[in-house]
Amino acid sequence: MKNRLTKYLSEFSNIKLTRPVSDKVRLLEILGVVLTGVGKFVFMNYLNWRLPFVVVAILAWSFYVYYRYNKDKNVLTDWGFRWDNFKTVLRLMLPFAMISILSFFVIGHMQGTINLTWHIIPLLITYPIWGSIQQFLTIGLLAGNLKDFRKIKLNKSFIILVTAVFFSIVHYLSVWLMLGTFVLALVYGYIYLKAKNIYVLGLFHGWMGALFYYTVVNQDPFADVFLKYLT
Repeated sequence: MKNRLTKYLSEFSNIKLTRPVSDKVRLLEILGVVLTGVGKFVFMNYLNWRLPFVVVAILAWSFYVYYRYNKDKNVLTDWGFRWDNFKTVLRLMLPFAMISILSFFVIGHMQGTINLTWHIIPLLITYPIWGSIQQFLTIGLLAGNLKDFRKIKLNKSFIILVTAVFFSIVHYLSVWLMLGTFVLALVYGYIYLKAKNIYVLGLFHGWMGALFYYTVVNQDPFADVFLKYLT
């Protein structure tokens, strides 16, 4: 029993990896995240260029990840692109996910906003990709960099709160989305600072987000993003 507990705590603990970057680089990464958030308001909310913005954001940040990886082969693991603790973080997320999904259907039933169509199927496949990008930016770069500043030591609770507020503001215009993403980021921020895994967070972000849209928000993201380019 003692050995099993020691193994679990070892897997769950935050493995300290050296990030050979300066506070200046961390600030620039945070600035990049903020600018991406501003771009979301301009290109998705105002101009309604949802798909082009998502594609450009994914390509731009993928290029940056590739650039940093060439500089430091350990950076992906440090950010949370790792498989060694996948099952551990998955077990941590399951109770929250199950309670959240049940809440979605209860709220949707009370509002009369449950509208499950076949559109949710391709969204469940594609949304985790965009969800992983969002978690990498808001949790990995924002929360991670705030925690790893060398000259400034911030309280973890403060970091989680700041991250949650930012993620909520990015989803402005929908009260339900702001509330849902705030709660989501609180939980994700806590788990990430304990055991980094972007894959798990992105997966649950995509699946839970898709269900949230079709049960609580009464919105069809698949139609908003893809169908207008197919008709």
